[in-house]
Amino acid sequence: MRHNKAINHLGRQSGHRKAMLANMASSLIMHKRITTTVAKAKALRSYVEPLITKSKEDTTHSRRVVFSYLKDKNAVTELFRNIAPKIAERPGGYTRVLHTGFRQGDAAEMALIELVDFNEAALATTAKAAKKTTRRSRAKKAEAAPAAPAQEPAAEAPAQEEKAE
Repeated sequence: MRHNKAINHLGRQSGHRKAMLANMASSLIMHKRITTTVAKAKALRSYVEPLITKSKEDTTHSRRVVFSYLKDKNAVTELFRNIAPKIAERPGGYTRVLHTGFRQGDAAEMALIELVDFNEAALATTAKAAKKTTRRSRAKKAEAAPAAPAQEPAAEAPAQEEKAE
């Protein structure tokens, strides 16, 4: 039984597990979303979120600490240049795990893990929701109605002048 065992070993030795998580974290940072099994996605979330938090402070020390985990210079550069400024005000929860169904070959439960601030579809829906206004009361419509006829006679006046000439 796995009582009080915090780490999911994912069926691998520690060296293989660390290398796999480092590679998956680099892929997530570079591509902003990856598809994997649910267990790996949950393990990756606990691996990469502290690194993203560390990237908020752009110092040489924090870059070296993050590089010691990722072991990919391009991923570290992408993290500190593009991702860190976007998530600067977010207090946590940088990733989202979405269940996508089951894999064809072995029926493993699959998931999509993505960086929250880089999902264009979700950002577009929140922008549309922000644009939506509340229903206006009838009083405002009544005030708007008299203003519209007042503008119409002013538009007709130049037409009458042309006929007079």
